[in-house]
Amino acid sequence: MLGMARLGSRWKQVRRWTFAARALAAAVVLPVVATSVAGQVTGAIPPATPSLKRDVIVSGDLVRIGDLIDNAGASARVPVFRAPDLGQTGKVSAARVVEAVRAHGLTIVETRGVMDVAVTRASRVVSIKDLESRIAEVVAGQPGVGEARNLSVTLDREARPVHLEPSVTGELQVSRAFYDPRSGKFDITFDVPGSGAARRAPLRYVGTAIETIEAAVVTRPIGRGDVVKASDLALERRPKAEVRGDFVGSVGDVVGRAARRPLRAGEIVRTSDLMKPEIVQRNEAVTLVYEVPGLVLTMRGKALDSGAEGDTISVLNMQSKRTVQGTVSGPGQVTIPATRPRVATQLNPSPQSQPEGEPPAR
Repeated sequence: MLGMARLGSRWKQVRRWTFAARALAAAVVLPVVATSVAGQVTGAIPPATPSLKRDVIVSGDLVRIGDLIDNAGASARVPVFRAPDLGQTGKVSAARVVEAVRAHGLTIVETRGVMDVAVTRASRVVSIKDLESRIAEVVAGQPGVGEARNLSVTLDREARPVHLEPSVTGELQVSRAFYDPRSGKFDITFDVPGSGAARRAPLRYVGTAIETIEAAVVTRPIGRGDVVKASDLALERRPKAEVRGDFVGSVGDVVGRAARRPLRAGEIVRTSDLMKPEIVQRNEAVTLVYEVPGLVLTMRGKALDSGAEGDTISVLNMQSKRTVQGTVSGPGQVTIPATRPRVATQLNPSPQSQPEGEPPAR
């Protein structure tokens, strides 16, 4: 009986321990979600742990806690570092960030394995191409200068893109401009838009601006008489001083023509350099064609000249051994024009030709 009593006592003790453990578990979970008397959820999950970012883009000259830390809460607007220069990227170690934000109440920060935070300062970029276009616009406004799109701008010193605050609007404004049309030299100073802390020192650029013209240029050597193909040419912008006379400005105006003289690679093509392709060569055997109404005669001949279609050349008639003039009418073919029969004109008819009964003319 005594053994049974001890066993029952131990069983009651185990039950008390189990109940206590369940109560402890309930006590740990209950603070996370509060409930009303009716059993409905009235509370919310606590805010997430602040965590470090890996890459950051800022738009001002200060880096704030919220830029570096997710879930920073009320401390998000507090500045802790100076930002890099416009358009530049800098790095700050995770240890420095954690140390800087600890003083503002963020004692626990999840770094998630981030060792350094890359901070980039946003900017509006004025590229080198944009700078050259702006300079061309200024030069084009000078007397005697053509359109800006026809100007080729070269800067004397290496230039870098200009970075402006993203919030700054407007273009670079000219404060001083000099241009010499004879040499093409320019000296232009721009004021950078902005005010206050965003205002920057003026920008000065020196170089040359040359007016150019688009012309057809030979891409490979072309021999005399060679027929020009589209692959033999390219359109390039050349200084206006180099492009004079009857230059060709369209590839379509050249293709199918023949070179009147040898052309070098890189040479500008001129109308006077071209001719119709020669379809009859000197000393070539040709067919002579005689055409008269109702009759066509052909015979062998030998070309004494070269010629394109429509040219008049000399041909040796191989049968009569006489030299005749003919028109090139096709490859290896020369047409001899028909001769008109002579018609005698009788100005004073003889008395015998007078009609009977009429006296002769006196």
